[in-house]
Amino acid sequence: MSLNPSQQDRLSSALQQIEHLAGELEGQPEALLALLRQLEHLHRSIQDGAFRSSLPADRSQLFSLLQSVERSGGWPYIPRLQLRTFMDLLQQESPEDGAPDDEPLAA
Repeated sequence: MSLNPSQQDRLSSALQQIEHLAGELEGQPEALLALLRQLEHLHRSIQDGAFRSSLPADRSQLFSLLQSVERSGGWPYIPRLQLRTFMDLLQQESPEDGAPDDEPLAA
């Protein structure tokens, strides 16, 4: 699922404003660094807040989400190798019951 047209328009507008600000700050590395730090803070805030609380609790749905993330270009700040390793771990036997899931979670 992606953004609806209204959400995409709002995001595009905000991104254009940030790009314009970055252009205004060209030649001012300390100001640009401050901008980058604030963007990183926003990224972490979204990742650790709304995104994390929105992750599916069901293992199968989580695996489907991770497959979609990998197909669409990866996860910001998470190298693809680590994401692939995480997906491989989901395919292993469940330690609680010692039995594999009914269906393999192959990519």
